Amino acid sequence: MIIRPDLRYSSEHEWVRVEGDVGTIGVTDYAQDQLGDIVYLDLPAPGTTLTQFGKMGEIESVKAVSDLYSPIGGEAVEANQEVVESPELVNSDAYGRGWLIKVRLSDPAELDKLLSAEAYDELITKEMEENTD
Repeated sequence: MIIRPDLRYSSEHEWVRVEGDVGTIGVTDYAQDQLGDIVYLDLPAPGTTLTQFGKMGEIESVKAVSDLYSPIGGEAVEANQEVVESPELVNSDAYGRGWLIKVRLSDPAELDKLLSAEAYDELITKEMEENTD
């Protein structure tokens, strides 16, 4: 699994990269691997107010439909139309072209509630161990 050290992570398997007052959000490499082939995304429209850890949309794969949760609160400023039209980009480039939305942060202190790369690695290691029991 790829875990990028420059990102912050939620326990729901979303990541955020902050540049200035805007955070780019996507799903982690681990999440896309667990979901399998992604076939559909329902993302919030620009202007939508998001709350930290609140539902922000849905992701559908050949295996299941899952909710997406925002790792940060703020106003959605852009949805990635390329990934809406080609959801498989999440599978092939989860941290690059497969990003989902950009959000103008309402409270930068919320980043302190997210996991570091090391803490996220521990979380998924534990989940993988539980799934093999």
